[in-house]
Amino acid sequence: MNVKQLDLSRRTIAVAAALIGTVSLVIGAHAALNMRAIDAAKAVSTDQITGSIGQSSRLALVIGNGHYPDASAPLTQSINDARALSSSLRKNGFDVDMVEDATRDDMVRAVSRLKSRIKPDSVVMLFFGGYGVQAGRESYMLPVDAVIWKESDVRRQGVSIDGVLDMMKEQGAKAKLVVVDASRRNPYERRFRSYSHGLAPISASDNALILSSASPGKVVDDGKGDHSVLVSEFLSNLNAKGSAESVFNKTRLAISRASEGDQVPTVSSSLLEDVHFGEAGG
Repeated sequence: MNVKQLDLSRRTIAVAAALIGTVSLVIGAHAALNMRAIDAAKAVSTDQITGSIGQSSRLALVIGNGHYPDASAPLTQSINDARALSSSLRKNGFDVDMVEDATRDDMVRAVSRLKSRIKPDSVVMLFFGGYGVQAGRESYMLPVDAVIWKESDVRRQGVSIDGVLDMMKEQGAKAKLVVVDASRRNPYERRFRSYSHGLAPISASDNALILSSASPGKVVDDGKGDHSVLVSEFLSNLNAKGSAESVFNKTRLAISRASEGDQVPTVSSSLLEDVHFGEAGG
């Protein structure tokens, strides 16, 4: 082997060694990135599992419907109420699903989402602000795309509050809380002869607590504030973090006294155990 061939062999060996070193570095870096990605995925998965376990005991569906095409003016209070209540419930440990200006499909999907998340230890709350109508002795939450000309339209296009309560019961919810702010004079009332004012009584069976803005068959007018009278008082009492039953009853008494009996909310309870807002008492 001559000198030139020897120099060529040495250069070839050097280049090969350099390439091997570079490949090793790339493989090592790639492996490190993969490990970091796996660790990150594990961390996200753990956070999601921990969060879902921590939140599953308190669930809330909050619906605020304000823009009904048949109404002469929007119900701005309903939207404000839904947003304020959602914020307050989250501070009290509820996992809140809030829907604004919900169509019927939106409401059905929201109820379905709630159904899929209820566990046997769940405290479940439903709030509806908007127009409600009674038909066939049931109270219905009306979506913003409802087209109402006769009583059967209410049953077909509305979402039954009693039906949602039955679903909660079937899913085994530990306690059921319902706040309905829908005893308004609605734009459909003159369209069918059998129309009844206000809402029908909502049955509080099997560990349920229900607050409605007026007595059955009664309607109330919205005030001029940013929030309805019902939600304003409810939020004030909710922030005191008492038991759910005391919050509902204090709200009822405050509104009854302030209106000198013109507006008397209805509270129905069949709770078998204390349910508290906030962290204390479960």
